[in-house]
Amino acid sequence: MLTGKSNAALGAGLVFAIALWGGNNAGTRWLVQSWPPVFTGGTRFLCAGLLLLATIRWTSWLGTFHPITPDARRRLWWRGGLSLAAYIVTFNGALVFTSASHVALYLGASPVWALLWEGANGRVERVRQRLLAALLALGGVFVLLWPALHNSHTSLPGELLGLGASVLWTNYGRQCRALSSGLGAIEITAHTMWRAGTILLPVGAVELATKGISATPLQLGVQAYCVVAGGVIAFALWTHALRHWQTSQVLMFNNLIPLSTMTWAHFCLDEPVTQTFWIAMVLIATGVVLGQTAVRADNPKAH
Repeated sequence: MLTGKSNAALGAGLVFAIALWGGNNAGTRWLVQSWPPVFTGGTRFLCAGLLLLATIRWTSWLGTFHPITPDARRRLWWRGGLSLAAYIVTFNGALVFTSASHVALYLGASPVWALLWEGANGRVERVRQRLLAALLALGGVFVLLWPALHNSHTSLPGELLGLGASVLWTNYGRQCRALSSGLGAIEITAHTMWRAGTILLPVGAVELATKGISATPLQLGVQAYCVVAGGVIAFALWTHALRHWQTSQVLMFNNLIPLSTMTWAHFCLDEPVTQTFWIAMVLIATGVVLGQTAVRADNPKAH
């Protein structure tokens, strides 16, 4: 059983991981204003995946290394790597057009889309609770989309890409569950990351050939931060918490990612904090909490 100090350390680690992810989202938003989005995401995932894989292979810090069967290798390419590649292209594309805080809010609704994907299983009152959770999250999405529908200064393509990234992130999570037999969470992350980066390399090469790229020390430093802090350290802290806490307990910390992203984007990128952001955040966070409560009530032993 974990002590109070151990639980406090896990919580602090998760908060630190969320702070790193907020910086990663803001940093990516800044990078894709000058770097090609597919190249930016592909190289980040390729490097982060290889670093994670090397850490698992040559140390015991993140768990035990397991050999990959030929069948698992194929599924890691076409279910994990391909779905993650589709997500990062859409995510980075959204960041080209709209604010980092808005994209983070759309991603924050992912657990609710997962509930909808799972279908109407469980007791009637729990199904109603899940439906209410989905409606609250959809209300938050509508609040974010409404200005884009009526304001020429707000990018509708960016908001729609952000919503698409949220759905694709949910799909990636479902693919990871299908791949979890015989592999740990951090191993799946590492294997799918470098495969996603490899899949995107040809498109990234075309971007470089047609658009070119600058490479200032600041740009390289931000990309290195996204690789190491957002791609390795944050995922390691997240996976460590999943070893000791229930999944639903860890996922509750997802509600802090939009706030972390907004803080980084506001102070580092001068992105304004709008009233619609706060309204949407309350609706989406409430929907996620309500949905996770329904899941725990249906399956209290689930991890």
